Amino acid sequence: MRKINPRQQEFADYFIELGNAEEAALRAGYSKAYARGQSYKLLANVGIKTYIENRMEELKSERVANQQEVLEYLSSIMRGEQQEEVLRGIGEGAQTIDDIDVSAKDRIKAAELLGRRYGMWTDKLKHEGAIPIIIEDDVSE
Repeated sequence: MRKINPRQQEFADYFIELGNAEEAALRAGYSKAYARGQSYKLLANVGIKTYIENRMEELKSERVANQQEVLEYLSSIMRGEQQEEVLRGIGEGAQTIDDIDVSAKDRIKAAELLGRRYGMWTDKLKHEGAIPIIIEDDVSE
């Protein structure tokens, strides 16, 4: 990766946050004239572009659940290991937040999603491979 200076890195970080090159350039300390007319050049810089791509990939992996995480979460719901928050009225219009076990309906839905993932409930027969076709001539002349 090409080296970028601290101001370029600051621009790239602001651009990731804001999605606006002009505003990112202003916040990174570039002049108003440069930010307005030339900030697109910063995005064309190979070092900055590579930094932004790498940083976006890092953020994506931190924020997006992977398949294993989703399956583990669904399993914990199905097993009743999770709780959910509900509002309960305590009179005179006041409410309190209580933690309760996940409902049976939600546990069944988690089990259904897991079962679907593992192909436990298939309505159709899944066949892989070649199926020979035999045509019999049973019409008499």
